[in-house]
Amino acid sequence: MHQRGELRIHLGAAPGVGKTYAMLCEARRRAERGTDVVVGLVETHGRARTAELLAGLESVPRRPTRFGGELDVAAVLARRPEVVLVDELAHTNAAGSGNAKRWQDIDELLAAGIDVLSTVNVQHLESLNDVVERITGVRQRETVPDEFVRRADQIELVDITPEALRRRMAHGNVYAAEKVDAALANYFQVGNLIALRELALLWVADEVDTALQRHRAEKHISETWETRERVVVALTGGPESETVLRRATRIAKRAGQADLLAVHVLRGDGLAGAPVGATNALRRLADDVGASFHTVVGDSGAGGVTDALLEFARGVNATQLVLGTSRRSRLARVFDEGIGARVIRESGSIDVHMVTHASAGASALRLPRLHSAIPLDRRVLGWVLAVLGPAAATLLGASLDEIVGLSTDVVLFFLATIVVALVGGLGPALLAALLGGLLLNFFLTPPLYSLTISEPENAITVVAMLIVAVLVALVVDRAARRGEQAARARTEAALLASFARTVLTRADPLPRLLQKVREAFGLRCVALLEHEDGEWRRVATSGPPECGRPEDADVDVPVEPGLHLIGTGRSLPAHDRRLLETVGGQALLALRSQRAGEEALRAQRRAEINETRGALLSAVGHDLRTPLTSIKAAVGSLRDPLLRLSGTDRAELLETVEESADRLTGLVDNLLDSSRLASGAVEPLLERVGYDEVAARALLGVPDAARVRLEIPGDLPAVTADAGLLERVVANLVDNALRHGGGAPVVLRASAHEGRAELRVVDSGPGVPKKRREKLFAPFQRLGDRRATGGAGLGLSVARGLTEVMSGTLTAEDTPGGGLTLVVSLPVAPPPTLRGPADGGGLVVGSPPREEVVRAGSDDRAGSPDDPPRVRP
Repeated sequence: MHQRGELRIHLGAAPGVGKTYAMLCEARRRAERGTDVVVGLVETHGRARTAELLAGLESVPRRPTRFGGELDVAAVLARRPEVVLVDELAHTNAAGSGNAKRWQDIDELLAAGIDVLSTVNVQHLESLNDVVERITGVRQRETVPDEFVRRADQIELVDITPEALRRRMAHGNVYAAEKVDAALANYFQVGNLIALRELALLWVADEVDTALQRHRAEKHISETWETRERVVVALTGGPESETVLRRATRIAKRAGQADLLAVHVLRGDGLAGAPVGATNALRRLADDVGASFHTVVGDSGAGGVTDALLEFARGVNATQLVLGTSRRSRLARVFDEGIGARVIRESGSIDVHMVTHASAGASALRLPRLHSAIPLDRRVLGWVLAVLGPAAATLLGASLDEIVGLSTDVVLFFLATIVVALVGGLGPALLAALLGGLLLNFFLTPPLYSLTISEPENAITVVAMLIVAVLVALVVDRAARRGEQAARARTEAALLASFARTVLTRADPLPRLLQKVREAFGLRCVALLEHEDGEWRRVATSGPPECGRPEDADVDVPVEPGLHLIGTGRSLPAHDRRLLETVGGQALLALRSQRAGEEALRAQRRAEINETRGALLSAVGHDLRTPLTSIKAAVGSLRDPLLRLSGTDRAELLETVEESADRLTGLVDNLLDSSRLASGAVEPLLERVGYDEVAARALLGVPDAARVRLEIPGDLPAVTADAGLLERVVANLVDNALRHGGGAPVVLRASAHEGRAELRVVDSGPGVPKKRREKLFAPFQRLGDRRATGGAGLGLSVARGLTEVMSGTLTAEDTPGGGLTLVVSLPVAPPPTLRGPADGGGLVVGSPPREEVVRAGSDDRAGSPDDPPRVRP
């Protein structure tokens, strides 16, 4: 299997900027280095300097068309160069080409392992088509999907100023002299060119930024790279949010239209704790100023909020962070420095802007909340042990007062304090140390039953217990945090491995991937949205389809421009959001894989349709030409006044005309039946039918029927079938056996077994290999090939289709001793019904008369119902 070739695209803002020239320069550089470079198709448009660069490069001859020449993909594949030049990526191919668009030709070359150099203008990108029309007033009908351009290995922007392009136009270097004035006055106005240039620059910048984000994610780079200004503004939902957001908007504009991202951190102190309904108000506020809105969840406490905010900022590669000054009073900040101070201290290379507002310092005093990584059940147990442990140590020391001394009592209290610290963390350990020190001093340290500390060493003991409690608790808390982080890392790794396995192993991975994401993150609904034609469209979804726009979601992760992964049900912590961004990349790969598979399937279907159409035209053309030629020759002889014909000769000519007309009728009937079968328009009229009578009628119209021998038992049960359709089936099978049986006799045998009756058409010809038998029943096939030398190849296809319509089967098997046997199997008909005396008595079959069956069935015979049946070979 060939490795896929590399695609390099030269992108320009307008015609004449020098894309083709740059592509030819690159081709010459590669050719001088020894690379095998050929020209598949390059348009010079009469430009002399472009033609000079083209001279000397090997060219593959174009495929001639009515309007000039197109890229000859087959010739390029046969030549198989290392690099091929294909100009004008968005070009529409002439009718009759293998692909409708030139970019599809290029995709075919890339799949064959050939590198391609190509060109395209920004107005031909599908996503910008309507924008360009509004700017220039010209609708571009030739477009190329953005996704195909984004998949290019290299995109080189070919850029010149609008003034330079207009000078180039005026000098006649772009268009012929008679077109220059009109072009300069219309499409190539300075304003249009400035706008197109900005579109090209921004589109390429977005692609570069996407590639950078992908690289940072792959390399797990968290520090900020100041490649592009991104301003993150933290919103609390409080009264200062509007002031802070407007200030951030001005900062973003002064930074040169930087990206502005508004983030709301839920659950916790400071930035969290917004009033009910604040999230929707914040989202509307962000939309009003053109900012994207995001929500993340931080751990409880100011530290958790700070970590979540900075983790989000680093995740989006922010360069500036804007937040309002604290609403808490100065006295409260004595106990807790606040989120702003922590953000400034831990922001690293991110610039932090603190915005003052009317609510600053207006909040009441609040004590700082302690946050521990230890689970709640352990903390509760720690508080219980903080009371019971010192009490137990006191009881033990008092009961063993005559055996142990004070030093042992101190060790017991130290042991109780350490156990409490190991179980419950810092808070319970401090309580255990203080309570233990008091109990030790009151019950076990002289003077007894007094809190008076007479000896300095006793005070030192209590302080030492407090210090030990704090140190052990801090170690335990740090170990718990590290354990949480390790467990989270293991879980994230397992989730990512599971997501990757889904993408790599499933044929249609996107629905299952979204289902796994919904289950893993506890979301109610997860969807992949794509922005198309000015509105959002669900590409795939898992769960109830609750929201159809990113702004209505609780979680919104931009995967790439115009493609968002959203979720509803709850907001996610910052670390989960970053994991979801990685999953978004996997969803993008799954989507691309799915669309590539769909495109390959469509291409395969188009190829099969084209192949079938060619085979049909070839086969039908041959089958039409032969009888028409015979009819024309016979009629010409009959009408020739100079030709004296005897009665016998005249009869033979008339017989030739009749046989040729019957052959044409059979061909047309087979084509019509094949069409009706394909559309499901055949409805059989089922009745009790005997194989013997159907076979006898079918042989009436088969040429050379004398070579057919019937071996059908008289007591064979009837089958449930449409008599007219079954007659057609038998006639086609017998005709096929006579044609390909090598001149040997054909035998019709019948038998019944387990509720089904089988009719075998047996020949002794060359037979068909087992692996090629199914191809016998494909339309336009003859022994597995598609050469149109033996008829249209519809007889067996129509026969199988008609048999299956009657709930039967048609299969092929070997004839003992050599040859092919075609087996028709139909269900045995139920016993006939008896009419009672009121109906006139007698034994009758519960079906309409034969004449009615012929007219009601799908055989489409012409003429009177009393006419003998006509068999279609």
